Amino acid sequence: MRATDVRDTRQWDSVIELNDASKRFRRLKRGGLFRREYEEIHALSHVTLTVKKGEFVAYAGPNGAGKSTTFKLLCGMLAPNGGTSRLFGMDPIRQRIPVMRRTGVLFGNRSELWWDQPVRASFDWKRVVWDIPRADYDARLERLTEQFRLGGFMDAFARELSLGQRMRANLALALLHGPELVLLDEPTLGLDVLAKRDLIQGLKRINREDGVTLVVTSHDMDDLRDMARRLVLLHEGRIRYDGDFDGLLNHADKRDFEAIIARMYEDWQPAGD
Repeated sequence: MRATDVRDTRQWDSVIELNDASKRFRRLKRGGLFRREYEEIHALSHVTLTVKKGEFVAYAGPNGAGKSTTFKLLCGMLAPNGGTSRLFGMDPIRQRIPVMRRTGVLFGNRSELWWDQPVRASFDWKRVVWDIPRADYDARLERLTEQFRLGGFMDAFARELSLGQRMRANLALALLHGPELVLLDEPTLGLDVLAKRDLIQGLKRINREDGVTLVVTSHDMDDLRDMARRLVLLHEGRIRYDGDFDGLLNHADKRDFEAIIARMYEDWQPAGD
Protein backbone atom coordinates (compact mmCIF):
# COMPACT_ATOMS: atom_id res chain seq x y z
CA MET A 1 0.00 0.00 0.00
CA ARG A 2 1.37 3.43 -0.88
CA ALA A 3 2.06 5.92 1.90
CA THR A 4 -0.35 8.40 0.31
CA ASP A 5 -3.16 5.85 0.67
CA VAL A 6 -2.54 5.51 4.41
CA ARG A 7 -2.41 9.28 4.87
CA ASP A 8 -5.66 9.81 2.97
CA THR A 9 -7.55 7.39 5.22
CA ARG A 10 -6.90 9.68 8.19
CA GLN A 11 -9.76 11.83 6.96
CA TRP A 12 -12.24 9.00 7.52
CA ASP A 13 -14.79 9.68 10.25
CA SER A 14 -15.45 5.97 10.79
CA VAL A 15 -12.75 4.04 12.60
CA ILE A 16 -14.50 0.63 12.50
CA GLU A 17 -16.84 -0.61 9.79
CA LEU A 18 -18.28 -4.11 9.82
CA ASN A 19 -20.69 -4.65 6.97
CA ASP A 20 -22.79 -7.85 7.09
CA ALA A 21 -19.74 -9.65 8.52
CA SER A 22 -20.05 -13.38 9.24
CA LYS A 23 -17.58 -15.96 10.53
CA ARG A 24 -18.08 -19.72 10.59
CA PHE A 25 -15.91 -22.49 12.00
CA ARG A 26 -15.95 -26.25 11.52
CA ARG A 27 -15.70 -28.22 14.76
CA LEU A 28 -15.09 -31.94 15.08
CA LYS A 29 -17.99 -33.77 16.71
CA ARG A 30 -17.17 -36.03 19.60
CA GLY A 31 -18.03 -39.71 19.68
CA GLY A 32 -17.42 -40.64 16.06
CA LEU A 33 -15.78 -44.09 16.07
CA PHE A 34 -15.44 -44.89 12.38
CA ARG A 35 -15.48 -41.55 10.61
CA ARG A 36 -14.99 -37.93 11.40
CA GLU A 37 -18.06 -35.74 11.50
CA TYR A 38 -18.02 -31.98 11.72
CA GLU A 39 -20.51 -29.36 12.80
CA GLU A 40 -20.58 -25.75 11.65
CA ILE A 41 -20.36 -23.05 14.30
CA HIS A 42 -21.65 -19.58 13.42
CA ALA A 43 -19.47 -17.33 15.58
CA LEU A 44 -20.76 -14.15 13.88
CA SER A 45 -23.85 -13.81 11.72
CA HIS A 46 -24.39 -10.75 9.50
CA VAL A 47 -22.95 -8.20 11.93
CA THR A 48 -23.08 -4.58 10.81
CA LEU A 49 -21.38 -2.06 13.09
CA THR A 50 -19.88 1.40 12.71
CA VAL A 51 -17.71 3.10 15.35
CA LYS A 52 -16.83 6.76 14.87
CA LYS A 53 -13.67 8.59 15.90
CA GLY A 54 -13.53 9.36 19.61
CA GLU A 55 -16.28 6.96 20.69
CA PHE A 56 -16.06 4.80 23.81
CA VAL A 57 -18.06 1.65 23.07
CA ALA A 58 -18.91 -1.26 25.38
CA TYR A 59 -19.07 -4.50 23.38
CA ALA A 60 -20.83 -6.96 25.66
CA GLY A 61 -22.24 -10.48 25.60
CA PRO A 62 -21.97 -13.91 27.24
CA ASN A 63 -19.16 -16.36 26.54
CA GLY A 64 -19.42 -17.56 22.94
CA ALA A 65 -21.36 -14.49 21.79
CA GLY A 66 -18.67 -13.58 19.24
CA LYS A 67 -16.79 -10.76 21.00
CA SER A 68 -13.28 -12.18 20.63
CA THR A 69 -14.05 -13.31 17.08
CA THR A 70 -14.99 -9.73 16.24
CA PHE A 71 -11.70 -8.43 17.65
CA LYS A 72 -9.76 -11.03 15.67
CA LEU A 73 -11.52 -9.95 12.46
CA LEU A 74 -10.64 -6.33 13.19
CA CYS A 75 -6.99 -7.20 13.90
CA GLY A 76 -6.64 -9.25 10.73
CA MET A 77 -6.12 -12.50 12.67
CA LEU A 78 -9.21 -13.98 10.99
CA ALA A 79 -10.93 -13.34 7.67
CA PRO A 80 -14.74 -13.13 7.45
CA ASN A 81 -16.59 -15.81 5.51
CA GLY A 82 -19.02 -13.17 4.35
CA GLY A 83 -19.28 -9.40 4.40
CA THR A 84 -16.39 -7.02 5.06
CA SER A 85 -14.27 -5.74 7.93
CA ARG A 86 -12.55 -2.35 7.71
CA LEU A 87 -10.43 -0.25 10.06
CA PHE A 88 -9.75 3.32 8.98
CA GLY A 89 -11.15 2.34 5.60
CA MET A 90 -8.51 -0.37 5.15
CA ASP A 91 -8.65 -4.15 4.96
CA PRO A 92 -6.99 -5.43 8.19
CA ILE A 93 -5.66 -8.53 6.43
CA ARG A 94 -4.30 -7.06 3.20
CA GLN A 95 -3.15 -3.85 4.88
CA ARG A 96 -2.32 -5.19 8.32
CA ILE A 97 0.85 -3.17 8.98
CA PRO A 98 -0.68 0.31 8.44
CA VAL A 99 -3.81 -0.80 10.31
CA MET A 100 -1.92 -2.08 13.35
CA ARG A 101 0.29 0.98 13.49
CA ARG A 102 -2.89 2.91 14.30
CA THR A 103 -4.41 0.25 16.57
CA GLY A 104 -3.63 -1.01 20.07
CA VAL A 105 -4.92 -4.34 21.36
CA LEU A 106 -5.08 -5.64 24.93
CA PHE A 107 -6.43 -9.02 25.99
CA GLY A 108 -7.01 -9.25 29.73
CA ASN A 109 -5.70 -12.82 29.96
CA ARG A 110 -2.51 -12.15 27.98
CA SER A 111 0.54 -9.98 28.50
CA GLU A 112 3.20 -8.45 26.28
CA LEU A 113 5.49 -7.99 29.27
CA TRP A 114 8.62 -10.13 29.42
CA TRP A 115 8.03 -12.26 32.51
CA ASP A 116 11.66 -12.48 33.73
CA GLN A 117 12.81 -9.03 32.64
CA PRO A 118 12.31 -5.54 34.09
CA VAL A 119 9.13 -3.84 32.87
CA ARG A 120 11.25 -1.16 31.24
CA ALA A 121 12.82 -3.77 28.94
CA SER A 122 9.43 -4.55 27.39
CA PHE A 123 8.92 -0.87 26.58
CA ASP A 124 12.43 -0.57 25.09
CA TRP A 125 11.76 -3.70 23.01
CA LYS A 126 8.59 -2.20 21.55
CA ARG A 127 10.39 1.06 20.72
CA VAL A 128 12.92 -0.87 18.64
CA VAL A 129 10.52 -3.32 16.97
CA TRP A 130 7.94 -0.65 16.13
CA ASP A 131 10.65 1.85 15.12
CA ILE A 132 9.22 4.57 17.36
CA PRO A 133 11.32 7.77 17.08
CA ARG A 134 13.29 8.36 20.27
CA ALA A 135 11.76 11.79 20.93
CA ASP A 136 8.21 10.42 20.54
CA TYR A 137 9.06 7.42 22.70
CA ASP A 138 10.52 9.50 25.53
CA ALA A 139 7.57 11.92 25.54
CA ARG A 140 4.94 9.17 25.48
CA LEU A 141 6.69 7.03 28.07
CA GLU A 142 6.96 9.98 30.45
CA ARG A 143 3.26 10.76 30.07
CA LEU A 144 2.13 7.12 30.33
CA THR A 145 4.34 6.55 33.38
CA GLU A 146 2.65 9.46 35.12
CA GLN A 147 -0.84 8.65 33.84
CA PHE A 148 -0.79 5.01 34.92
CA ARG A 149 1.57 5.41 37.89
CA LEU A 150 4.25 3.11 36.53
CA GLY A 151 7.24 4.84 38.12
CA GLY A 152 7.31 2.67 41.21
CA PHE A 153 7.80 -0.59 39.33
CA MET A 154 9.35 0.12 35.92
CA ASP A 155 12.57 -1.58 37.06
CA ALA A 156 10.81 -4.54 38.72
CA PHE A 157 10.41 -7.88 36.96
CA ALA A 158 6.97 -8.44 35.46
CA ARG A 159 6.55 -11.60 37.54
CA GLU A 160 6.87 -9.51 40.71
CA LEU A 161 3.93 -7.22 39.89
CA SER A 162 0.39 -7.47 41.18
CA LEU A 163 -2.37 -8.14 38.66
CA GLY A 164 -3.42 -4.49 38.75
CA GLN A 165 0.14 -3.29 38.13
CA ARG A 166 0.57 -5.71 35.23
CA MET A 167 -2.67 -4.54 33.66
CA ARG A 168 -1.67 -0.87 33.93
CA ALA A 169 1.72 -1.67 32.41
CA ASN A 170 0.14 -3.68 29.58
CA LEU A 171 -2.29 -0.86 28.81
CA ALA A 172 0.55 1.67 28.72
CA LEU A 173 2.46 -0.68 26.41
CA ALA A 174 -0.56 -0.89 24.08
CA LEU A 175 -0.62 2.92 23.93
CA LEU A 176 3.12 3.40 23.46
CA HIS A 177 3.02 3.74 19.65
CA GLY A 178 0.25 6.36 19.80
CA PRO A 179 -2.73 4.36 18.44
CA GLU A 180 -5.95 6.06 17.43
CA LEU A 181 -8.01 2.96 18.27
CA VAL A 182 -7.62 0.57 21.22
CA LEU A 183 -9.44 -2.77 21.48
CA LEU A 184 -9.67 -4.06 25.06
CA ASP A 185 -10.86 -7.60 25.78
CA GLU A 186 -11.75 -8.04 29.49
CA PRO A 187 -9.23 -5.47 30.81
CA THR A 188 -10.76 -5.45 34.33
CA LEU A 189 -10.89 -9.25 34.72
CA GLY A 190 -9.69 -10.29 38.17
CA LEU A 191 -8.87 -6.78 39.39
CA ASP A 192 -9.81 -5.67 42.88
CA VAL A 193 -12.01 -2.61 43.40
CA LEU A 194 -9.18 -0.06 43.66
CA ALA A 195 -7.19 -1.45 40.72
CA LYS A 196 -10.34 -1.54 38.63
CA ARG A 197 -11.19 2.06 39.48
CA ASP A 198 -7.68 3.22 38.53
CA LEU A 199 -7.83 1.42 35.19
CA ILE A 200 -11.29 2.74 34.32
CA GLN A 201 -10.30 6.31 35.16
CA GLY A 202 -7.20 5.95 32.99
CA LEU A 203 -9.27 4.71 30.04
CA LYS A 204 -11.77 7.53 30.37
CA ARG A 205 -8.93 10.04 30.50
CA ILE A 206 -7.24 8.89 27.28
CA ASN A 207 -10.62 8.87 25.55
CA ARG A 208 -11.50 12.35 26.77
CA GLU A 209 -8.12 14.08 26.57
CA ASP A 210 -6.44 12.28 23.67
CA GLY A 211 -9.50 11.43 21.58
CA VAL A 212 -8.52 7.73 21.43
CA THR A 213 -11.37 5.54 20.22
CA LEU A 214 -12.00 2.67 22.65
CA VAL A 215 -13.94 -0.57 22.27
CA VAL A 216 -14.01 -2.67 25.45
CA THR A 217 -15.52 -6.02 26.42
CA SER A 218 -16.42 -7.15 29.93
CA HIS A 219 -18.82 -9.46 31.74
CA ASP A 220 -19.41 -6.76 34.36
CA MET A 221 -22.16 -4.39 33.18
CA ASP A 222 -21.44 -2.00 36.05
CA ASP A 223 -17.89 -1.57 34.79
CA LEU A 224 -19.09 -1.05 31.23
CA ARG A 225 -21.66 1.53 32.29
CA ASP A 226 -18.99 3.39 34.24
CA MET A 227 -16.67 3.43 31.24
CA ALA A 228 -18.64 3.74 28.03
CA ARG A 229 -21.43 5.89 26.65
CA ARG A 230 -22.61 3.38 24.03
CA LEU A 231 -23.50 -0.28 24.51
CA VAL A 232 -23.48 -2.93 21.78
CA LEU A 233 -25.01 -6.17 23.11
CA LEU A 234 -24.04 -9.31 21.23
CA HIS A 235 -25.74 -12.70 21.60
CA GLU A 236 -25.21 -15.88 19.60
CA GLY A 237 -23.20 -14.02 16.98
CA ARG A 238 -25.76 -11.28 16.34
CA ILE A 239 -26.13 -7.72 17.58
CA ARG A 240 -29.25 -7.57 19.73
CA TYR A 241 -28.97 -3.97 20.95
CA ASP A 242 -26.98 -0.87 20.01
CA GLY A 243 -27.60 2.33 21.97
CA ASP A 244 -27.14 3.98 25.34
CA PHE A 245 -27.49 2.15 28.63
CA ASP A 246 -30.73 3.86 29.62
CA GLY A 247 -32.36 2.80 26.38
CA LEU A 248 -31.66 -0.81 27.25
CA LEU A 249 -33.90 -0.58 30.31
CA ASN A 250 -36.84 0.76 28.33
CA HIS A 251 -36.51 -1.42 25.24
CA ALA A 252 -39.35 -3.68 24.09
CA ASP A 253 -37.02 -6.69 24.41
CA LYS A 254 -36.05 -5.79 27.98
CA ARG A 255 -36.76 -9.28 29.36
CA ASP A 256 -34.66 -10.94 26.67
CA PHE A 257 -31.82 -8.54 27.44
CA GLU A 258 -32.07 -9.27 31.15
CA ALA A 259 -31.67 -12.98 30.41
CA ILE A 260 -28.60 -12.29 28.25
CA ILE A 261 -27.04 -10.11 30.95
CA ALA A 262 -27.79 -12.77 33.58
CA ARG A 263 -25.83 -15.25 31.44
CA MET A 264 -22.93 -12.78 31.32
CA TYR A 265 -22.76 -12.72 35.10
CA GLU A 266 -22.94 -16.51 35.24
CA ASP A 267 -19.93 -16.68 32.93
CA TRP A 268 -18.04 -14.13 35.01
CA GLN A 269 -15.80 -15.57 37.71
CA PRO A 270 -13.94 -12.69 39.36
CA ALA A 271 -10.71 -13.40 41.16
CA GLY A 272 -8.82 -11.39 43.76
CA ASP A 273 -5.72 -9.32 42.98
